[in-house]
Amino acid sequence: MPLRHRLLAALVAVTWGLNFVAIHLSLQQFPPFLLVALRFAVIAVPTVLLVPRPRVAWRWVLGYGLGFGVLQFLFLYLAMDTGMPTGLASLVLQSSAPFTVLLAAALLRERLSPRQGLGVLVAVLGLGGIAVHRAGLDGGATLLPVVLTLCGGLGWALGNLANRQARTDAPFRLVLWMSVVPPLPMLAVSLLVEGPDAVTASFRGLTSPTGLAALGGLAYTVLVATLVGTGLWTWLMTRHPSSVVAPFSMLVPVVGIAASWLVLREAVPPVELALGAVVVGGVLLGSAPARRRPAPTQDAPAPVPAATAG
Repeated sequence: MPLRHRLLAALVAVTWGLNFVAIHLSLQQFPPFLLVALRFAVIAVPTVLLVPRPRVAWRWVLGYGLGFGVLQFLFLYLAMDTGMPTGLASLVLQSSAPFTVLLAAALLRERLSPRQGLGVLVAVLGLGGIAVHRAGLDGGATLLPVVLTLCGGLGWALGNLANRQARTDAPFRLVLWMSVVPPLPMLAVSLLVEGPDAVTASFRGLTSPTGLAALGGLAYTVLVATLVGTGLWTWLMTRHPSSVVAPFSMLVPVVGIAASWLVLREAVPPVELALGAVVVGGVLLGSAPARRRPAPTQDAPAPVPAATAG
């Protein structure tokens, strides 16, 4: 992967890391399933009216939308609404990277190089260390929110595979049309689970400080995290193997934990900063291009075979 593409992947990680704070603010006003429906409905309506559908089989559009849009955010928003700390959510969701690598190897027969495997392993060790440390704080995270967030990571990985298989020449249009999938099923889930009264009540008080912060968080999620971040991510996934791009998502918790500390005053112990550096090192190791020996020039003498014993 060229350096500029790695920088774009890192930029996506920054936008997604900040997005966890935006989600936290929005969940103070809207119930989780309705918030997922709103997030994608804002994009879906103008998309259907104004944007031509990319020349991609419907099964990949639906697979991308169901995995990335429905499963990921249904479980993530529910986890955060039921007590998952914002910084820890940004960490555990990055289980999508090893899920993607493993599923791509098993289902798409993508080859995993030793360097990539080692990089993923190092990053996973860093993430695991942060998770273990976080689980020991204030009595530890409850099991259910962690399991829900892991389910969100699996949904993201499934969406990554559908995105990869689409092989579109219009990745931004694919992101827009992926957004058409979640609104109706998520609105149905919201009405069934959260109820019409909760949906109606969430639209009251939007001019209050909490309501304005929620709307600002929703705007960031739609415009920056979804359109810019996911658009760049899709573009990268169409040009590089999943096992090369996916590990960059492991940078997201580094940004998410830092942002949670700055904005929400969630504590960041020094050990987490050190483990975050391990995550960054693993991503850089897994994504670095292999060194190639320069080809011998025409005038260069032929190499002499090494002597063998005996």
